[in-house]
Amino acid sequence: METTINERVSKILDEHKDYFSSGKTKDIDFRLKQLKVLKGAIKDNEKLILEALDKDLYKSEYEAYASEVGFTLDSIGYVMKNLKSWAKVKKVKTPFFHVGAKSYIYSEPYGTVLIIAPFNYPFQLLIEPLVGAMAAGNSAVLKPSEYTPNVSKVISKIITENFPKEYIRVMEGGREVTSSLINKPFDYIFFTGSVRVGKIVMEAASKNLVPVTLELGGKSPTIVDKEANIAVAAQRIVWGKFLNAGQTCVAPDYILAHRDIKEKLIEEMKNSLNKFYGDDVLRSRDYGRIVNENHLNRLLELIDREKIVAGGNFDIDQLYIEPTILDKVSWDDKVMEDEIFGPILPVIEYESLDNMIKMINSRPKPLSLYVFSENKDIWERIIHSVSFGGGCINDTISHIVSPYLPFGGVGSSGIGTYHGKSSFETFSHRKSIMKKTTKVNLDLIYPPYKEKKVKLIKKILK
Repeated sequence: METTINERVSKILDEHKDYFSSGKTKDIDFRLKQLKVLKGAIKDNEKLILEALDKDLYKSEYEAYASEVGFTLDSIGYVMKNLKSWAKVKKVKTPFFHVGAKSYIYSEPYGTVLIIAPFNYPFQLLIEPLVGAMAAGNSAVLKPSEYTPNVSKVISKIITENFPKEYIRVMEGGREVTSSLINKPFDYIFFTGSVRVGKIVMEAASKNLVPVTLELGGKSPTIVDKEANIAVAAQRIVWGKFLNAGQTCVAPDYILAHRDIKEKLIEEMKNSLNKFYGDDVLRSRDYGRIVNENHLNRLLELIDREKIVAGGNFDIDQLYIEPTILDKVSWDDKVMEDEIFGPILPVIEYESLDNMIKMINSRPKPLSLYVFSENKDIWERIIHSVSFGGGCINDTISHIVSPYLPFGGVGSSGIGTYHGKSSFETFSHRKSIMKKTTKVNLDLIYPPYKEKKVKLIKKILK
């Protein structure tokens, strides 16, 4: 009798939970050794990873290494350097009325975690959370994106050849596999992807009371103030927006440009496009492709051809959309309905900072926000007035590269954070322990509670 997907997933989960129960993954030396193995395996397979990223997304060697391979190697090194310190039992203060007691926090792994990755950074967005899961002492099941089959194949090769299948394994497949996985009682689920699918994952997890981290997205605004350095702003916006052909969750989704500098900004962005990719972007080896035809057609429907001021060309056979800038866009245009997730950059003009902030706040909370201005008062006002996951002042995207900054969304743009120490904390349960001596035994807490004890407790707890 043929085994169903659900039966197979249940068996895999049982195997992982048995392995975790052995206690091997809780040993710090084991974790460090496995992280070292992972780092070595990535280096050994670097060429295959880069080739797969080229095949699936037409990523240049520089972009693929910097944003996928190098990113994870650097992360593993940072985690290995700090893991022993993070994993130590932490002694914390104890209230004075707990006489003879000491308080501690123990970081313990959840158990077996499920990590689901998207297609846009198919290597990094699977391996980076895996690093945190391993560091915290968990076992893991990895679900790569079916839209990037070459990368998925290489990841499966790396994991299969270097780790016991009961410790870490890859589950390839489409929606049926994902659906079966998210409906099983894992100890933790880490999902990166769209808001729509994130809701499905959270609903499924809730049925088994499985805690989740959701790294989602949203329409991340880029505000260009009249006091900005326009030439620098243009370069940094164009770089951040059209990296990976716009398929980046923290990419600038749209620009809010002050009316006094809007025209100059658009001209400078055109200059930056030409400088980065040349006269014929289609022939540039530094510009990527859309992951598949369905996504390409979705993007083409967002382009109002009467509002194009740069780009607009496309080639369906090559999964290519030229970097496209739209001007005179209104909040009601189709391109402003949902996250674009592609190489289309709408520009909206503003005059009043108050009205602009009001419009941003009337929409779902964005994953990222970027402000370009030389006026510190403008930065601070926006930071304190708008809720968003994280962002930059006078730059785009760079905040996600720092291991010292937690990365994650807020509201509909996500739940939870990771990167650096935050990854370790995300995949760890902080267990609170109070150790009390038996040499001191105050009778204040014990009945009978007479008037004297009531007065005393009121003095202590007020």
